[in-house]
Amino acid sequence: MTAPATRMNESMKEWTAADMPAQTGKLAVVTGATGGLGYEIALALAKAGADVIVAARNAARGDRAIRNIRAICPDARVHFELLDLASLESIEQFAARTVTSGRQLDLLVNNAGVMALPDRHLSADGYELQFATNHLGHFALTARLLPLLKGAHRACVVTLSSLAHRQGRIDVDDLQASRSYQPWKAYAQSKLANLLFSLELQRRSEANGWGLVSIGAHPGSSRTELIANGPGTTGGVLWRLSLLLSPWLSQFAAEGALPALYAATSAAAQGGAYYGPDGFYEMKGRVAHAKVAQQARDERLAAALWALSNELAQVAWE
Repeated sequence: MTAPATRMNESMKEWTAADMPAQTGKLAVVTGATGGLGYEIALALAKAGADVIVAARNAARGDRAIRNIRAICPDARVHFELLDLASLESIEQFAARTVTSGRQLDLLVNNAGVMALPDRHLSADGYELQFATNHLGHFALTARLLPLLKGAHRACVVTLSSLAHRQGRIDVDDLQASRSYQPWKAYAQSKLANLLFSLELQRRSEANGWGLVSIGAHPGSSRTELIANGPGTTGGVLWRLSLLLSPWLSQFAAEGALPALYAATSAAAQGGAYYGPDGFYEMKGRVAHAKVAQQARDERLAAALWALSNELAQVAWE
């Protein structure tokens, strides 16, 4: 088992955005693409010829991202659509507009997120904001776009998780952290939920004949604005130390986007796989198979989370 995995990792180590196959004629939705990883993913896909929907909650930042992409790639086929993943109503409206277009969806990149908010905040629907934005919103969005994904040939859903999933635990009795809220615990739970969802989506696609592939990815430690994408910011000694060590332990957003781009576009990317950097603790480096924590491999937990998410999001998968 080890040798094939090693050979596959070796074949990925030199993979860059320049190795992406042409994406001409394909439609891609990238959430949270107004900055950071999402912007780099949208830019790379646009350069490769895809029609890209930049889906985010801030129209001003969306317009700026579109202008920036077109300044780099004048022929880019890219436009902005309003989508607030912390609002199930906004998700439903976005999906309705997209489905009404009637065009098949080749690629969905579930990227948007908020990180370690110092205080507990609630979404428009009353759910803890990190869980609602990072996991539940993407769960609902994927379900509502399923008809378009099923219509494409080997549509791909890439869901961004994080190294933090390794510390994550799903508290099924207190998913919304109403009894006890800890910023990093809530974030790690949401990132574990992302990976559980990605793996479970692949299993259900195979079981139900949906024809899509679901792949997880993480950016390692990348220099993005993720922690600013919410009502608050996190300080403290550890956070300041991470900023100090950032040049040595992290990489630029364009490099952190490579595992997701590989998952989204490479013919060698495998459904049910998880990709990340190959360096120390997977914090930076070339694209490789990433470590999946034991709790993320728990199929019973994944099924339970799916059922709970379905109840909270009030969506139908068929």
